[in-house]
Amino acid sequence: MAEECSHECSSCGVSGCGDRTVAAPSTLETNKRSNIKHVIGVVSGKGGVGKSLVTSLLASEMNKRGHKVAILDADITGPSIPKSFGVDSRLTADADGINPAKSASGIEVMSVNLMLPEGDMPVAWRGPVVSGAIKQFWQEVNWGEVDYMFVDMPPGTSDVFLTVFQSLPVDGIVTVSAPQELVAMIVGKAVNLARSMEVPVVGLVENMAYFKCDDCGKEHHIFGEPQGEAVAAKYAIPAVATLPMDPNFARLVDEGRVEAYNVEGALDGIIDQIIATAAAADEAEE
Repeated sequence: MAEECSHECSSCGVSGCGDRTVAAPSTLETNKRSNIKHVIGVVSGKGGVGKSLVTSLLASEMNKRGHKVAILDADITGPSIPKSFGVDSRLTADADGINPAKSASGIEVMSVNLMLPEGDMPVAWRGPVVSGAIKQFWQEVNWGEVDYMFVDMPPGTSDVFLTVFQSLPVDGIVTVSAPQELVAMIVGKAVNLARSMEVPVVGLVENMAYFKCDDCGKEHHIFGEPQGEAVAAKYAIPAVATLPMDPNFARLVDEGRVEAYNVEGALDGIIDQIIATAAAADEAEE
């Protein structure tokens, strides 16, 4: 049965209502010292596939191209972005809002871990509190001029997924997977949810796709044959990238120097597609 109309149009999310007199709220506004031009969500259908690593690498590669980059760590209960970039200084604030931390190369970072007394302190918050924190990170941080903001999403398709997509002006998503049939199936859930909310899927990064032998250079598929190309074709994802199992990933992340990793052009196709998607969004607004 249809829900009875409350006539509170400003807080109603029902589309196609003939009685609507005021547009339903869309995206949240940032503060007066923030101008964020494009937002890219980095998602995964399940945990353990290296989503935060891919977020860090995408941000680093975009930064190396001369763009002003920021990361909003929306993985509230499992934040790892500050550790990857070696950012551990306590946040400061002024009358306008919270000042984000900055990495060695100038990437702005906002994460709940930067607000905790100890880095290993657990964050046991319920969904509404987590969603509220993400909205505060968007609205109450002095982001300044940002060309591309990457949002490191928690794994799965939880209420945080909905909060980000409904509250932030997301231009597109990059989904991360591993070469397993189960993971490939779960990719479809994230892709279909994004498209149901009219958010473009920019690309697919298949992490841990192979291990390259130091001695002979042969590629070994530890988790089975890569499936990225097949999954991308199935869901019409325009760009695909594969990343290896590389001990240097773990070493540089542990050292807080993820920006020093050389992906050797592996993410160029994804980066190019992000830029193209952003350009299309700009044209649509004109």
